[in-house]
Amino acid sequence: MAISEAGKRQLLEASRSLGVEIGDKLDRFSEYYDLLVAENEAINLTALNTETQVIHKHFVDSLTCFLSGRLEGFLKGIDVGTGGGFPGIPLAIVNSGLDLFLLDATRKKVEFVNRVCDRLGLPNAHALWNRAEVLGQQAAHREAYDRVVTRAVSPLNSLYELCLPLLKVGGFLIAQKGPEVEGEIASARSVEGKLGGRLLEVIHLKLPVIGDPRSLVIVEKVAPTPDKYPRRPGAPQKNPLS
Repeated sequence: MAISEAGKRQLLEASRSLGVEIGDKLDRFSEYYDLLVAENEAINLTALNTETQVIHKHFVDSLTCFLSGRLEGFLKGIDVGTGGGFPGIPLAIVNSGLDLFLLDATRKKVEFVNRVCDRLGLPNAHALWNRAEVLGQQAAHREAYDRVVTRAVSPLNSLYELCLPLLKVGGFLIAQKGPEVEGEIASARSVEGKLGGRLLEVIHLKLPVIGDPRSLVIVEKVAPTPDKYPRRPGAPQKNPLS
């Protein structure tokens, strides 16, 4: 079930309003939608599965990461908690210079993401089955990435411990959040510094067409993360730093 012609026009226009041109990539988005709908019931990828919901609340929502102004050019990145591939796969479709690892702890979701990458022909997107706490202590991944992107994973005080150890000094975390993010930011203020991060800016926005409010939290990695972080799997969520 490919995206309808009306749906393609909506996706094209909404993306353009974000400053993102996807005209020659529409077929890839349509094929991604086809796979998502076909496999969603068996794998439980998303509760948002109508054409309009997928276009605006998954595809366009993912593309708002480009409003950070920090996803252009040739970069090595990782999407922490990618689920059904958001925001990572839409970002990889648009920027072929973004070499992006798509990390999730649920094997079935990673297998789905791998099938999508193969079907869409995305040599710059790589599905990865593991936990961020484990990767953050592995030499191949610790402080190895220029960018970390993430959406709807956990509150900032635990999210920072999952993500900042993966970033190179000078790299950026781009965390997609809802509109009411100030409380999370306040409670995580001391945590970002402990892990080598510095809050750079918060971008408040509304999704084109549907108007749903969102926030992008941008954190710069300014110093190495102490070796003791991240802690063992599950600890950042069960006992967040303060």
